[in-house]
Amino acid sequence: MYHKSGRAVEPVEDQLIEEVIKSDLLNVDETSWKEKRNFFWLWVFCTTTVTFYAIGDRSMATIEKVLGKFFPGWLMSDGYRVYRAYKNRLRCWAHLLRKARGLSESLDKNAQCFGEKTLDVLNTLMEAIYQAREGPGENMIEKYRELLEQFRSWCEKYKNSDHEKTSKLAKEFLNDWEAIFVVLAYPYLPLTNNEAERALRHWVILRRTCYGTRTPQGSRVFVLLASVIDTCRKRNIFPWEYLTKVISERRQGHAAPPLPAAI
Repeated sequence: MYHKSGRAVEPVEDQLIEEVIKSDLLNVDETSWKEKRNFFWLWVFCTTTVTFYAIGDRSMATIEKVLGKFFPGWLMSDGYRVYRAYKNRLRCWAHLLRKARGLSESLDKNAQCFGEKTLDVLNTLMEAIYQAREGPGENMIEKYRELLEQFRSWCEKYKNSDHEKTSKLAKEFLNDWEAIFVVLAYPYLPLTNNEAERALRHWVILRRTCYGTRTPQGSRVFVLLASVIDTCRKRNIFPWEYLTKVISERRQGHAAPPLPAAI
């Protein structure tokens, strides 16, 4: 029944991908996934009305199968380098804060210094962004230009640090500078990738109990059903009723009914 359900909803995949591509804001994340002895990644693409999953390599090829080479909306992600192929990028500040906090607690004095400076800058800017969301708009890029220039100079200084994690974080800021701080120009945009991380969380728990999937067919069925079920839930639609309807229509030789709009 599991595989029959997956085959029944397969035509709905095109609808989900089309809605993902048309979204103004897309959260993307990935986590490791095993298919028997093969090592893959489980990807999630989240919009306000769609949660779409794919299993594949951790590569540009996997993303392009969903988004193509050009995505016009805002793309929120972590610092994985393949996302840099897309122009309108946003970086998750939660990742940066965790890394900076770790450095601030380091026994290495240089790491501690850079971590504390980074936390001070990010916390100052976050407070300004939250205030901007509630009040009249202002040019925060200009307002905090001096602070940003000073912080960039710190990153340039610490990118050659002998402390590996300090060097990596400084380089991460320099490589993704625009994606990190563009939110100062558009404070209504999100600061974190929590939407995608939450979507993956329960599948990470499942992975720990079932150790992934066993065959390519099993992986295919899993992502199809997970995409439909989580999208239904996001739209306040009871997924089992929709799946029952799809299976019934497909058994009669009819096309799969499209996913209803959010209730």
